[in-house]
Amino acid sequence: MKPEIKYAFEKFEPSERATLLAARDLIFDCAGDIPVEECLKWGQPSYVAPKGSALRLAVNKAGQAAIYANCQSSIVSDFAAQFGTDFVIEGNRAVVLGDFTQADQDKLRALIRHGLTYKVK
Repeated sequence: MKPEIKYAFEKFEPSERATLLAARDLIFDCAGDIPVEECLKWGQPSYVAPKGSALRLAVNKAGQAAIYANCQSSIVSDFAAQFGTDFVIEGNRAVVLGDFTQADQDKLRALIRHGLTYKVK
């Protein structure tokens, strides 16, 4: 992990940091052979694939860990249509992670794969 990414994670409260680091691991696990660039956007860890849309890990205004996607995309709204009753969804921008379980991980994989391949036709 690059030092600037590590520092960004260290700024989160310990409980949210643990959740966001687990989400980071899930992103890289879902990526498989897809090259993913880990960088900072707005000072927050972000993950971009060549034919995808950026996914960002951050804490919302309520202090909850969340995965953010470009609000101009349909990534979050598509996920909400499929799994919206299982997660707190913030508009077309974010999915609140909470303390996600194994069952939640399987659902979040759909969100992550969609984000990493968003521009693939």
